[in-house]
Amino acid sequence: MSNRDRMTRFTRRRFLGGVGALGLAGLARLAPADEGHGGARAAAKAALEIEQAAADFVNPLRLPGASGLWGVLKATEVREIRVRRTELAVLPGLASPFWAYAVESGAKRFLNPTLVARRGDEVRVRMANELDQPTIIHWHGLANDDRNDGTGIYVAAPSETYDYGFTVRDRASMYWYHPHPLHITAPQTYRGLAGLFFVADDDEEALRRALGLELGVTEIPLVLQDKSFDHEGRLEYDVPREAMFHGFFGEEILVNLTARPAFTAARRIYRFRLLNGSNARNYRLAFLQGGRRLGFYLIGTDGGLLDAPKRVDQAFLTPAQRLDVLLDLREAREGRPVVLATLGFDPMHNEGAMETGVPKAAAASGGGHEGHAGGAMDGEGKPILRIDVEPTSGYAKKIPAKLSRLPAPPPAGGKPRRIVLAHDGKGNWTINGWQFEMNATPLTVRRGARETWLIENSRASMPHPMHIHGFQFRVLERRGTPAQVRVLGTDSNGLLPQDRGLLDTVLAWPGESVRIALDFTHPFPGDQTYMFHCHNLEHEDLGMMIQYGVKA
Repeated sequence: MSNRDRMTRFTRRRFLGGVGALGLAGLARLAPADEGHGGARAAAKAALEIEQAAADFVNPLRLPGASGLWGVLKATEVREIRVRRTELAVLPGLASPFWAYAVESGAKRFLNPTLVARRGDEVRVRMANELDQPTIIHWHGLANDDRNDGTGIYVAAPSETYDYGFTVRDRASMYWYHPHPLHITAPQTYRGLAGLFFVADDDEEALRRALGLELGVTEIPLVLQDKSFDHEGRLEYDVPREAMFHGFFGEEILVNLTARPAFTAARRIYRFRLLNGSNARNYRLAFLQGGRRLGFYLIGTDGGLLDAPKRVDQAFLTPAQRLDVLLDLREAREGRPVVLATLGFDPMHNEGAMETGVPKAAAASGGGHEGHAGGAMDGEGKPILRIDVEPTSGYAKKIPAKLSRLPAPPPAGGKPRRIVLAHDGKGNWTINGWQFEMNATPLTVRRGARETWLIENSRASMPHPMHIHGFQFRVLERRGTPAQVRVLGTDSNGLLPQDRGLLDTVLAWPGESVRIALDFTHPFPGDQTYMFHCHNLEHEDLGMMIQYGVKA
């Protein structure tokens, strides 16, 4: 079989042809409410269609090992990270050009290494830029001073280096690192620059002991990214400015840079650490088997473990967010695979465009509810990972009722600080009417201040995953949440299950207001400058980002 022949199975045409007989409409739109008998039947039918579409998921899932891609390495042992071009066999039989973070340690070579640390560890590492454009590493979710945060204010030009030195101060969780140069974050991340950063503490190690978990074996990181390839296996990323209004949506959903992945599991409890590493795509995640959603336990978010597990059967995951979940495969039926999928939903792109003056080119590029800057639709139901379950006996572990002591939301007095997300009618997304300017710091807070922010997304808008550098926060309330999301709420304040934890990124849907609580206490001397931006990376590159200052 030629490379071209191999590649055809990964094109959008082949994917659509493979599921056409199953009914693409069922794949693309499955109402989250699933109300009534008719809704339940439609949900089951769509779930079965997604499961059938996973029949040819046969490529072994890449897992973090002792070296190589995603290899596990102590953060304190890393001395240099080289940012360079490489090739990866992402599609079977084809070598695809990628960019990667390359590390050599103890005669071993790593690409995008999975870094592990404990609270209190000192990280000292030099980044060497071997690209032909400037870059910088942002340690996403970690609390650092602005020089070590990697905001894009500081960058290394081609052939230059940049030295980091910081103490790991954060709760145990799965954080990540990725590029953050101004105006070119999206293409650099898309071309492969992303790695994981695990922080451990006593609560984390107690959970691993209680459930018999081992990283890369029964505790599985899952990095979700959507990409498009040409017939030679090269990444495609040609996004005109008007299409950036929506963001890039690739044709293939990769997991740990594995196309159409499969994983063989025992009948026991598995821990899946999920990262939405896509540029713009949102996921509505569920584990499917036989047309039904399997229940799983949400145990952690961006900022670490919850106080107690929460059983759910689906969850939205927006770009940059992480979910920590437990799946008990003893509940699965024998003889049939379990499929991790993204269920269909209304992506709510460009809501109200016709009456609010959104540029015609932008509306046409992803119009109405579809959004397809990469030739693929957002909101489609698709399989992500096939899990084949082997018969196993002798495992009798139980999920602990108590996981950690979750810090209470910081109290704050006075009116919330109002943050409005909108567009200017000219193809630019804005924050309080602002677009990014290097020499402007339009928002200032005092060191040690405790504030609430009210993030209001305009009705004529699209979903915006808002990320704040330097500090984590708690969600206090959601209002105006669209029905497809509101049905997942857990209390009268409209909080979603993942809103119960510490976050560094929160999704605001069109017409929705999200009130969050922040504590700007930090140990760093002097004034600090951080970023607040949309983590739809095309939006960020277009300028939906502001600097905010923390004054000493």
